Amino acid sequence: MVYNSSRPARMIRKAVLVIIFGYAGFGAAEAVEYGVVVTPAPVLNSPDFASVFGGQSGHELKTDRCGQTRELEYIALPGTAVTILKKLKSGTVDICQIETEDYSAAPNVRLYMECRFLVMKNSMPEQRRPLLPTRAEVVSTLRAASGRPYVWGSNAPTGIPELAVWFTGGISDNERERLTLAGLDCSGLLYHATGGWTPRNTSQLVSYGHAVVIAGNSPVEIAAKLQPLDLIVWNGHVVIVLDQLTTIESRLECGAPGNGGVVTTPLSQRLAAIMRTRHPVNVWPVGKKGSDIFVVRRWYPL
Repeated sequence: MVYNSSRPARMIRKAVLVIIFGYAGFGAAEAVEYGVVVTPAPVLNSPDFASVFGGQSGHELKTDRCGQTRELEYIALPGTAVTILKKLKSGTVDICQIETEDYSAAPNVRLYMECRFLVMKNSMPEQRRPLLPTRAEVVSTLRAASGRPYVWGSNAPTGIPELAVWFTGGISDNERERLTLAGLDCSGLLYHATGGWTPRNTSQLVSYGHAVVIAGNSPVEIAAKLQPLDLIVWNGHVVIVLDQLTTIESRLECGAPGNGGVVTTPLSQRLAAIMRTRHPVNVWPVGKKGSDIFVVRRWYPL
């Protein structure tokens, strides 16, 4: 299990909240509840599931101009343990505001999921313990994802069938994949291929594993140093080295047919394209977004 440095701070905050408020909704004291995810479940940054899935017509998926549902944070995997902070309603459906050690949300972002995706517990359950697939298995899963659509926040290439209940009148076969969030974003591609072993967001991947020394190197020099599953990453996107000659990534291409998706590119070509606007550094600077830099991280056990 990847160590999450923010875990102690979150546990202290939970203890304080329990003492003062009992994790109460609107100040009313109530016992802390926990849960375990039983089937892949969408986690949103909004409790308004009814407007995201269905909308006024009951047939809509809320998206931006690039076709993405920005309320989606990620897809929680079965076995994910959560702390339930509050229970709400979205239409007639119970929504749980949660925290989980499996996902580090951005500051001030709250996480919500449908309570029906959880088995409730009276005490904190054991944390999910993923098994890291072999290198060959990870590479094979990555290759199999080629051609899947780009879906912001998704790490479920075939979608979540249970979401169909949100759309009144049913879902046509032509719309099923889109409306059930079938696809992968850039870090979701890696998360899917590793069975949820790796961190879910690029803000964590920029410091995950070990640094490959690349500062001052040319694309050719960097390519010569890379190994399968190395990550070419910055805060906002990750490109995965598939083999000595190829990279794979899920790209958002707003306005293009399908708005992008999982593609493979020759390694030398992809590095050259990246280095037209970014330069290589060895370590991601703390607290920097880094609009013009990238790092390479080696994380797979040697």
